[in-house]
Amino acid sequence: MKHLFLVAWCGLVIATAQAAQIKADPNTYLDRLRQLKPGDELQLAPGTYTKGLPILSLVGDAQRRIVISGAGPNKTRLVAQPFRNTVSIVDAAYVTIRNLLLDGQGMPADGIRAEGHAHWAHHITIENVAIVNHGANQGYVGISTKCPAWGWVIRNNRIVGAGTGMYLGNSDGRAPFVNGLIEENLIVGSLGYNLQIKHQAPRPSLPDMPTGDNVTIIRRNVLVKAVNSSRGKDARPSMLVGHWPLQGPGQYDRYDIYGNLFYGNPSEALFQGEGNLALYNNLFVNPTGDAINIQPHNDVPKQVAVFHNTVLAMGNGINLRNGLLGTEYRQYIQRNAIFATYPVRGGEQAHNVIGDWAAAKKYLSAPTGKPGKLRLDPLPGMLLLNEPTPAWMSGLTESDMDYDARPSHHDYVGAYAETARWPLGLRHHQIVDVSSSGDKKP
Repeated sequence: MKHLFLVAWCGLVIATAQAAQIKADPNTYLDRLRQLKPGDELQLAPGTYTKGLPILSLVGDAQRRIVISGAGPNKTRLVAQPFRNTVSIVDAAYVTIRNLLLDGQGMPADGIRAEGHAHWAHHITIENVAIVNHGANQGYVGISTKCPAWGWVIRNNRIVGAGTGMYLGNSDGRAPFVNGLIEENLIVGSLGYNLQIKHQAPRPSLPDMPTGDNVTIIRRNVLVKAVNSSRGKDARPSMLVGHWPLQGPGQYDRYDIYGNLFYGNPSEALFQGEGNLALYNNLFVNPTGDAINIQPHNDVPKQVAVFHNTVLAMGNGINLRNGLLGTEYRQYIQRNAIFATYPVRGGEQAHNVIGDWAAAKKYLSAPTGKPGKLRLDPLPGMLLLNEPTPAWMSGLTESDMDYDARPSHHDYVGAYAETARWPLGLRHHQIVDVSSSGDKKP
């Protein structure tokens, strides 16, 4: 046994010794990129890079990721060229891309794309990347996956003014996005969707693709739709999640969507979903239309849990229709604070507080405040609940925490268990005032 341990330890030392930190600049980075091995980090110097970032057949492993790192989003700038996706990913795995600015310059190109001709792209991490000026039209995307993708982490990025912020999957359902984590991103002013995850056809059988029941987590993001949103037939919800495979691997997968702020959509709903999903501890504010529509798109709503949300809307608050009900599927709409023209419809309703928009001021701290001063936490003593927590909540990710990610010490209605820590409850980003062209701090 000691001999085996020594061999394993020596192997680790050799692997670590082979990993390297490799420095590159706009003149040398493409050559360095092609030479990366598991454990290597390519450090891109400040400057402007014009030849894209092709991530082609770069494969690390869980212990030795390949890392491509800029000097910071305001220092290492990759600029788009027409009809060439700036970061192009093909058959890559265990790769981290971070600390970059991707400037689309209004060109017809995506910022980051796992290409449709790839066989797969898995365990890709995108973090601390600013993606701007990718709004040539609604079809151009900040972050896109067009091949089977799993184990992605999309964290702490800023996508401003894209045609579509994130578009994960393909319109035919044959590019499944599985077991992902999307957290702490700011997505502002997309023409179409701020975030869409497409419905899924039966999954292909690929090495290492998860086959059990998986959860894709979407948490602590800020999604703002500005006045340049598409109208008419091109209007899109801020977020849309499609159904999982109708049979076979993945049919019992689920979205856990919590701790997000959805603000404003002048032409569509803030959220639309179908299939298996849990939507909880979110804030929804739409001064011009609907908040939550759970309805058929390519299939129907199935297992649905909508709870502990605070909702203000001039249209529908929470609307669930044409869901598939039966012994296998339950559809809960419970413990929400809903202030809307049409507060709630459908589902198994219990312990919701409802009213029109004007009624919100009786319960919430500053529901008429502008972005940056808006507060949706309860007034003292309001929105308390003396009911046991139902068992169906227990298996959902961090369902015992409120919008501010605090463990709740009592039962409550809405997204906050107690007074907010800060206006809007923003932990990671300042909200953009949609009435101006620039960022505005609270």
